[in-house]
Amino acid sequence: MSKEERLKKLSELRAELIKLRAQQASGTLENPSRIKLIRKTIARILTINREEELKEKTKKVKK
Repeated sequence: MSKEERLKKLSELRAELIKLRAQQASGTLENPSRIKLIRKTIARILTINREEELKEKTKKVKK
């Protein structure tokens, strides 16, 4: 997945998480485990983004 695709997916997941939290607050949430799954997916994407940033910085320093 490219960086742009990951950022797009990240924004979609964050929007979905907001909707699910609103449903949870109103008591209409059907699948509570979905919140946990989305949070983990967001964390994975952020981790991959951070790892790539560090790789780029390391390459620049070595040059």
